Amino acid sequence: MFSLLVNIPVNATWAQKGMTIAGGNGDGDATNQLTRPFGLFVDDDQTVVIADYRNHRITQWKNGNTMNGQVVAGGKGAGDGLHQLDRPTDVLIDKETDSLIICDYGNRRVVRWSRRSGTTQGEILIDNITCHAVALDDQRYLYVSDIGKHEVRRYQLGDKNDTLLAGGNGQGDGLNQLNRPTYLFVDRDHSVYISDNRNHRVMKWVEGAKEGIVVAGGQGKENALTQLSYPNGLFVDTLGTLYVADSYNDRVMRWTQGDKKQGTVIVGGNSEGEGANQFSGPVGLSFDRHGNLYVVDYNNHRVQRFSIE
Repeated sequence: MFSLLVNIPVNATWAQKGMTIAGGNGDGDATNQLTRPFGLFVDDDQTVVIADYRNHRITQWKNGNTMNGQVVAGGKGAGDGLHQLDRPTDVLIDKETDSLIICDYGNRRVVRWSRRSGTTQGEILIDNITCHAVALDDQRYLYVSDIGKHEVRRYQLGDKNDTLLAGGNGQGDGLNQLNRPTYLFVDRDHSVYISDNRNHRVMKWVEGAKEGIVVAGGQGKENALTQLSYPNGLFVDTLGTLYVADSYNDRVMRWTQGDKKQGTVIVGGNSEGEGANQFSGPVGLSFDRHGNLYVVDYNNHRVQRFSIE
């Protein structure tokens, strides 16, 4: 996701205990619950929208009201009607049109829902794509990862034309290949960072490049500081520091520019669990403009916020 330009000091630290700002009340479809949440987007005012995967809906949680979310798309059971979603995996806010762009994974489509009150259905932007994540750049090009074709494409909104940006050379671990690309982040230079999930690495594809650069992991799937295990959510700050949800290691890591060899653990890494300093499968990841960290804790059915210190 291209979002706020967040300036985070290179030596920043975060509170080790997270505060639950959405869900955390077991799995279910009540307004205070999430079921296997995936991607999230944090707006300028710290409003958080979450792809509530197993509830087939997008929920919005306003800053200060962590007790209940509001359904802003879907929530009508799994299905392919325009009023329905099926296992959404990612969502972003398009400020220009005041709408949500949603990766409707189970329906193999990308849809847009207006945020205006009274909206009861979405419209299809792209279909026939096994999408996992969406991102917008500053020129409002839409980037979509396709875990079926192991590639990332860029679309012009409102236009069917698209450009292959990364992968597209079959499933594999070559520098011109991807293996189940999940989450994306687009920086100011239009380089795209990709969680190359089953290669246990993060790739950076500079605009126009024929192959990517490994910027984190790629050393097998154990838990050394040089390694990642099924990485997911990504964020890159204005210094080019990469933050990644290291899902199977239950931690969030930071990889600074110039040090591609190993990262540091900034939160989690305290074995799997449901404590305030633990995760069980962290997936989505983002920051607000103050540098507070938001992590979707998949198996704990919650979103945690870690305050910058």
